[in-house]
Amino acid sequence: MKTLLSAVLALVASSATASAITVVTPANGAQVTSPFTLTASTTTCGGVPAVSMGYSIDSGPTAIEPISFTAKVNASSGAHVLHVKCWGVNTNAQTQLNITVGQAPLSSDIAVSNPVSGAAVGSPFKVVASSKTCGSVPTASMGYSIDSGSAVIEPTSFTASVTATAGSHTLHVKCWGSGTAEQVLLPIIIGSTPTPVAATPKFSLASGQYTSKQTVSLSDSTAGATIYYTTNGSGPSTASPKYSAPISVSSSMVIQALAASSGYSNSGLARASYTITLPPSGPSIPSNAIKETELQLMPKWRTKFDPATNGSASGSMSIVSTPSLDGSQTAQFYTTFSNYGGVLYSVTYGQDSAPMNFVYDAQVWIGAGSEIGNLEMDNNQVVSNGDTIIYAFQCAGDTNTWDYSENAGTPSQPDVKWVRSNQTCNPANWTKNTWHHVQISTSRDDAGNVTYHSVWLDGIEYPINQTVMSAFSLNWAAADLIANFQVDGTSGSGSSTLYLDAFTIYRW
Repeated sequence: MKTLLSAVLALVASSATASAITVVTPANGAQVTSPFTLTASTTTCGGVPAVSMGYSIDSGPTAIEPISFTAKVNASSGAHVLHVKCWGVNTNAQTQLNITVGQAPLSSDIAVSNPVSGAAVGSPFKVVASSKTCGSVPTASMGYSIDSGSAVIEPTSFTASVTATAGSHTLHVKCWGSGTAEQVLLPIIIGSTPTPVAATPKFSLASGQYTSKQTVSLSDSTAGATIYYTTNGSGPSTASPKYSAPISVSSSMVIQALAASSGYSNSGLARASYTITLPPSGPSIPSNAIKETELQLMPKWRTKFDPATNGSASGSMSIVSTPSLDGSQTAQFYTTFSNYGGVLYSVTYGQDSAPMNFVYDAQVWIGAGSEIGNLEMDNNQVVSNGDTIIYAFQCAGDTNTWDYSENAGTPSQPDVKWVRSNQTCNPANWTKNTWHHVQISTSRDDAGNVTYHSVWLDGIEYPINQTVMSAFSLNWAAADLIANFQVDGTSGSGSSTLYLDAFTIYRW
């Protein structure tokens, strides 16, 4: 147990400013967390041999130490003056360091919904807190204390009534786990008329581990409250982004949020941690496959109204810089329509009649406000006998399924039909203003039969496993390989803006 300064008053007869005190840590002006490490030493004090050292925070009591020491020091959040002192026979000296004490980054999910940091509260006031993890291990218990007072132990989710004297205090909310402990520090002011506190935001999805991309919505029960949030690990404030739409969580992420409303103190911190572990997915592509990349940037794309659709439509394609997966270029497709009209965008990307297997691989972005009936992604191949094999596939809004085409007639007298699969898909339900990864695996035989194996949307596989005849005698150029990207409208009239990036077709 360290003694106070009074234990060595007998050594002090006068105050001197000269000293040989060395403070290894913290440095003057440092930002530290509580508790922080103080390491200091001296051999002389005021020109005479030193007999003891000590330290204090601001004008607080002094803890006595030997002439070379390391100590753990607790201090409330904010700016302080650290006094490091020495004593010799009939003399004393000290050095002063300005430090700022902050809160250590937590590897715990301590959530305090009441009170909020900086709140003015009455006495008694309620502390509402919970924690599932403490220092990355399961929380065993929680507790709280006022300033440097004794901790009151509580369960891992608790509501407690706390009494404190009027004035400024630091509320310590703590957690303990196996071999670990952490805490959050909340400055509060005890008064007689506390300001009401905005409700803490709520998450639509609980923290946890997920094997697919998730969408998280935030809500708050305080009327007129604005929610501010962060996803980069920093604490939110009213300078953080405002919440306005569901948040797409495609990789591991920690979302933190608070609510602010006129006439209320800011809410407590809401925190949710999501770990996204996507299972291995996607088609199997052999190492000898031929890879045609960045098809969206190829010249001589063609734009044509599809006469097989109703109504009317027109479209344009341009190369733009945003949105782009790598910050360079992407292709924009702008389509206007009426009464289900569609526009076919196509490009010849090579000549090769031999391959029997294909993977259509593209990233698709649907702009906000776009109206889409069907989104069609086709691949065409002119084979050695002159017939064209059509690998036609679409996400159909009229059937809410993934559909594929077949020739129900003969190559010379074709009868084209769309066949509905048992896998659901509707482009109207795709999240807007984000990239979606589409991969379609197909193959053919020498007789012109096409097998639609599977489609993957954002890493989720939808097996099709259906074989149909799909050869057509169209007299197209020998060995041509043609990629299609078609956008159909809905009823009435409207428009859509889509982007295509990282467009790749594999063949072998």
